[in-house]
Amino acid sequence: MDKPKNFIRQPEDFICENCGEKVIGGGYTNHCPQCLYSRHVDNVPGDRANPCGGLMAPTGIELEHGEYVLTHKCLKCKVAKRNKTAPDDSFDELVRINQEFRV
Repeated sequence: MDKPKNFIRQPEDFICENCGEKVIGGGYTNHCPQCLYSRHVDNVPGDRANPCGGLMAPTGIELEHGEYVLTHKCLKCKVAKRNKTAPDDSFDELVRINQEFRV
């Protein structure tokens, strides 16, 4: 899963709206590394142009080409998006999501 060629790097820090964790963004940070929640803010990764702004819950995880990919579903508009996991993501939370949403 390569990043789109029009990806816009956004090094931003944020407070997770789900768990309150202070997240130091590295420019490619898409979700909270503790609870794995995200926000629906982009049309193209990094553009911050989507007006929805809804909280996106992690709803699944898959292994793809040797990398884990999270699926997030917006709790406001119901759109689903996929994103790679990061090395600092909570392993316990990844396991919990895998068990909870296993088909």
